[in-house]
Amino acid sequence: MRRHATAPPAPALPGRPLRTAVPLASAALLLSLLGAAPAHPVPDSSARRLQQAFAAAAADYHVPQSVLLAVSYLQSRWDSHGGAPSVSGGYGPMHLTDARTALATASRSAPERFSGEHFAGGAEDPRGDTARAALRPGAPRPAGLRPAAGAPVPSAVPARLRTLPRAAELTGVPAARLRSDPAANVAGGAALLAAAQKELGGPASADPADWYGAVARFSGADDTATAAAYADDVYEVLRTGEERVTDDGQRVTLAARPGTAPDTGWLRRAGLRTLPADGTECPRSVSCTSVPAPYEEFGDNDYGNHDLGDRAASQQIKYIVIHDTEGAWEGVMNLIQDPTYVSWNYTIRSTDGLIAQHVKAKDVAWHAGNWDVNARSIGIEHEGFLAAPDAWYTEEMYRSSARLVRYLARTYDIPLDRQHILGHDNVPGPTASTIPGMHTDPGPYWDWRHYFRLLGRPLGRTAGPHSGVLTVLPDYDANQPVYTGCTAKGEPCPAHGSGEVRLYTDHDESAPLVRDIGLKTGPTDGVNDLSSRVSTGQQYAVAGRWGDWTAIWYLGQKAWFRNPAGQRTAVPARGLVATPRAGLASVPVYGRAYPEKAAYPAGVPAQSVVPLPYTIPAGQRYVVGDEMPGEYYYAVTFTPDAHRVVVGEDRYYEIQYGHRVAFVRAADVTVEDGAAAGR
Repeated sequence: MRRHATAPPAPALPGRPLRTAVPLASAALLLSLLGAAPAHPVPDSSARRLQQAFAAAAADYHVPQSVLLAVSYLQSRWDSHGGAPSVSGGYGPMHLTDARTALATASRSAPERFSGEHFAGGAEDPRGDTARAALRPGAPRPAGLRPAAGAPVPSAVPARLRTLPRAAELTGVPAARLRSDPAANVAGGAALLAAAQKELGGPASADPADWYGAVARFSGADDTATAAAYADDVYEVLRTGEERVTDDGQRVTLAARPGTAPDTGWLRRAGLRTLPADGTECPRSVSCTSVPAPYEEFGDNDYGNHDLGDRAASQQIKYIVIHDTEGAWEGVMNLIQDPTYVSWNYTIRSTDGLIAQHVKAKDVAWHAGNWDVNARSIGIEHEGFLAAPDAWYTEEMYRSSARLVRYLARTYDIPLDRQHILGHDNVPGPTASTIPGMHTDPGPYWDWRHYFRLLGRPLGRTAGPHSGVLTVLPDYDANQPVYTGCTAKGEPCPAHGSGEVRLYTDHDESAPLVRDIGLKTGPTDGVNDLSSRVSTGQQYAVAGRWGDWTAIWYLGQKAWFRNPAGQRTAVPARGLVATPRAGLASVPVYGRAYPEKAAYPAGVPAQSVVPLPYTIPAGQRYVVGDEMPGEYYYAVTFTPDAHRVVVGEDRYYEIQYGHRVAFVRAADVTVEDGAAAGR
């Protein structure tokens, strides 16, 4: 677990000096930026200082302590992140935002990363269809999307991204202390809540029910629906209670108050606007607005940035793909409205969980780099950065995303498991040449274990100890593999919790890492190198055991990882596994499940069924995620009347082959009970 000790013995009050925390080292966030790692001070000896700071701030500013704790949990899960800012420039347990400072710091400390478009850095064609010429980002973007290194900090910053300077005014505490000292930060959050309550004309009440309007205002949202969704989440946390040990070793407890029923009428006094929903496809429990991606033609049958379709009538939607934006909200909203760029279905904002829908579920967005996956999936972008472990994903964004995914899963009958809820980093290259350019987000710092708890499908043991299948399930906070390349090639990333486990060629950490032959490079510990890593929730067939080590079948090899009895990184599971049919020395592996040549009607060019540079040798087993028909969506013209869905007789199994999924022809394999195979 990460340790950053900064909590002092006294709350932040006007005129009361505070012990200053270790200075801020760098920032990561807003308007497409990344920062370096914060300093790592020695842990404080007391594990209850932060709890005491909440109590003191609540008393000093006459805010119910339960409200203050619930708001902070939704902002940061009470973590301090060593004084580093979130993706939206939020600092400390209360996620007080100071985007101008964070932006200026990051542009000085890491100017080479002062820009970030999701698809700008790689060779991947986000559409991923060889039947149509690749549309690669690179043309001039609309103004304001990619500030150059060293560019001045923008003068106009939304109010939701500058709550920390306001807290400094209210408390009299210097902004630097609010950024770096958790107790000061908590007091600043209490001052903002008290000020919002006063502005609304609310009482300085000890009853949490009276603070709904102030909580909604604290979100920073400027519309009623987003503010209400945020406040509803705070009161859900308040009713259920929470307890955890934070990243700097502080134990914080919020006792459950199941009978709390907030007075939502206070929100009417907030004077917030109403966002146009315009037929968005979202659950009622979230705030959702429409920011449409344009379906426009430019030039000779050049069009973007998605294809019209008729899902789920014409094609079943099988996957939801989780992305991160590699850029901040304002720039991303400009990108999605550029018809010469690419598209995805939804984006979720960090500060308050606002969801913007861009492409209807019936249509096919260009986001995954694999046309087969695009045609069968919905893509969701999350405001954040893969290689910035301290630019954390807020709890409200996780919860908003989970509600959206639960809604989509119910609507389109998508199983809530890691075979169907994919990261962009789990999407296979459609052909051998595309493998090195495939994207790697949301990366090792996305907390899949926590996310699946929010989805209502917590990951855990589902079989006996001798099962031949396992689920990767490390303790996110305690699991801290070494990664490099977050700020510069070869430079260590800050120590941080991770949901991924490293693989070796033998049961020894000095053994070479497992190699992915498709990448055509040797394996490294780089934060973007997926060749020898498995991720939380993924399932694999057991290939062997040796003391504290377990081996799995991975990329056609036996891959080992540490799995000690006292600190398991994987648990037994049930599942089906595919193995080559009897008599076959090996079977090919595919990056897309396309139909056989005979299935294509006149006027639709047959797509080649070309295997990837991988095989499954006889005797190896790979966990099956789904069975599906060979299918191809032909859409290469702006006019949709020429579009066709081609379905073949060949059937495929989706398997967990390496870090990414892959496909095998059903005719090539035998499927059996994986749990029994280990007995």
